[in-house]
Amino acid sequence: MYCNTEILDNSEPSISKAVEFLKNGEVVGIPTETVYGLAANAFDENAVKGIFTAKGRPSDNPLIVHISDMEMIEDLVKEIPELAVRCAEKFWPGPLTMIMPKSDMIPMITSGGLDTVGIRMPSHKTAQLVIRKCGFPLAAPSANLSGSPSPTTAKHVFDDMNGRIPCIIDGGFSAVGVESTVISFENDGIRLLRPGFVSVEDLKEITENVFIDDGVLNMLKKDAVAASPGMKYKHYSPAADVILIDGDTEKFRNYVNANAENGTWCMTFSDKDLNGINVPFLSYGDTDIKQAHMLFDVLRELDNKGAKKVFARCPNKTGVGLAVYNRILRSAGFQVIKL
Repeated sequence: MYCNTEILDNSEPSISKAVEFLKNGEVVGIPTETVYGLAANAFDENAVKGIFTAKGRPSDNPLIVHISDMEMIEDLVKEIPELAVRCAEKFWPGPLTMIMPKSDMIPMITSGGLDTVGIRMPSHKTAQLVIRKCGFPLAAPSANLSGSPSPTTAKHVFDDMNGRIPCIIDGGFSAVGVESTVISFENDGIRLLRPGFVSVEDLKEITENVFIDDGVLNMLKKDAVAASPGMKYKHYSPAADVILIDGDTEKFRNYVNANAENGTWCMTFSDKDLNGINVPFLSYGDTDIKQAHMLFDVLRELDNKGAKKVFARCPNKTGVGLAVYNRILRSAGFQVIKL
């Protein structure tokens, strides 16, 4: 344990300091365009164990390995499917993780005991620079305590990780706001394992054969093997009890007013939803892009407000909205009321 975690700026000296920690087998908070990551040397078993310890993360929850250029991938996987090459050409660097058969260089602890590994090339300039300076790929799940909302600012990371890691690089507010899209390849098609900013519609520009895994919208069984992070356990959850309300504005308003208790808040798209609602609220955006950007910040703010129960308006289930829906669904423990 560390007495106090240092928040570093993203200047060259600060990045070099963080890189030295990583080279010495430590775990460091780094910014990416999706959410902040808890990074360690993907090849170093002890360093990766430090990620699981800091997060309190189950060991069967696989980690995503981050690279800075295509040359790095050659040591990480046994083969690269043709569809993966086409996806990389279109979406990398960016918020897409591709699962492929792992090489022996990737420890089983990094892959969550699987024979596959998820690879991503982030577009965030600071993340790229850190990886290049390290000279090795970084395993990096979201930099939050396991189960809590993912962090989109350095302060969020500090709130969860103070005393658990030596430092955090402050790269500002994450541009995307939700974790990367995760896909695998099968039968000349793409299987969506976790939705993100790269949408189903985007993936269909590569191939029409895009399949949404059952685990995207449904809870996996306890003994099921999670092929991707974010599939098996309750995730993204504030302390409050979140309930997802699937209905139009009027039905949402009536339900909230009829079922509000002391400590009830609601999550709305915008102030336009609020006419006649008798509980405090936070808005998380009136477009898919805004909702993705603001969702985790709003979920954390609800904890700061002392919310006990939260009724959340259901987002769209297409485009980036599917990613937002997936995250709220899991934060609610799959509690959905359809009106």
